[in-house]
Amino acid sequence: MPLYIARRLLGMLVVMLIVLTVVFVIVRIAPGDPAALILGPDATPQDAIELREKMGLNRPIIVQYFSFMTQIASGDLGRSLFFDTPITTILYQRAEPTIFLTLFSLIIAVSIAIPIGIYAAYRRGSLFDQSALSLAMLAAAIPSFWTGLLFQQYVAAGTGWFPVSGYGGPDANFFERMWHLILPSIVLGIVNSALILRFTRASMLDVLADDYIRTARSKGMSERRVVLRHALKNALIPIVTIVGLTLALLISGAVVTERVFNLPGIGSLVVGAVLRRDYPTIQGTLIIVAGLYVMVNFLVDMIYLAIDPRVKY
Repeated sequence: MPLYIARRLLGMLVVMLIVLTVVFVIVRIAPGDPAALILGPDATPQDAIELREKMGLNRPIIVQYFSFMTQIASGDLGRSLFFDTPITTILYQRAEPTIFLTLFSLIIAVSIAIPIGIYAAYRRGSLFDQSALSLAMLAAAIPSFWTGLLFQQYVAAGTGWFPVSGYGGPDANFFERMWHLILPSIVLGIVNSALILRFTRASMLDVLADDYIRTARSKGMSERRVVLRHALKNALIPIVTIVGLTLALLISGAVVTERVFNLPGIGSLVVGAVLRRDYPTIQGTLIIVAGLYVMVNFLVDMIYLAIDPRVKY
């Protein structure tokens, strides 16, 4: 186990090093002067010279690279050109909606997908099974922004049960802000439940066909115990894998939903930074999202060990 964990940690460091290098190179190899691209067409030559000096773009490339790595290692992601504020501060201020939207969406997706996937596999070929697969394909095929607009019109505006958009006023308390996340979380949860459902069904079908399942049934065990205790336990690794990937995708994939529901999260921050050509903010956000991807994958690898200690690197 220690060797497994050590290798996974080493793999995390290598991946993050590659990500940081790619982020550094992309900004430097963009066509034209990076400072001019950041400032836009209205900037004067003097403005570009001052920004190059400020960002260190006039230094040798190898010096810039090591300076960039040292800066990131110290936890400094740079400063936003538009807000003139440290990027870590901006991300901290925008993190709450994205974090809770991601968690709520994952809970809803798992709550929908895993029970339906298990029962669909158990009732393979039945009307329930075919209906579940059809609805999963439909949920995966419809874009999340379209689903969001439908929910806004017919659920929020039509019934008045949920806020149409926004994140509450400046004096809104925590529970009021969370209430604004329920509808977008349902939208994202439905969309992302499709893949989890199909993986759960496929994994359970593989396990239910094994000899030890027939042996358990021949011993007179109840179907509930056979399915939930024996089959599900041995089908968990593929399910945990897809749930982990879904969590990682939700972290960066909530951009469209945040824009549809006007949530002041990290997704909206990135869209605004792209429109304003705030490259340091885009760069810092990309690094944080990549780090979260790596952490989620590491967590999934650790869960493998808890499910089945025989897992090898």
